[in-house]
Amino acid sequence: MTGLRIVRGDPTPVELAALVAVLAAAEQAPPPATALHRPPPLPPVYVPPRSWRAGTR
Repeated sequence: MTGLRIVRGDPTPVELAALVAVLAAAEQAPPPATALHRPPPLPPVYVPPRSWRAGTR
């Protein structure tokens, strides 16, 4: 963000215009790159049948 900060009192027209400009630019900006990247899905986990597991018959 920018260093725009309203400390006390009503904002001046210049401060309001700066805030509107920052908000408008944020709406027009593309989403961050991390939102577009998804890791590949994990491979399925193999679970052997019960008869193959130790201690079962």
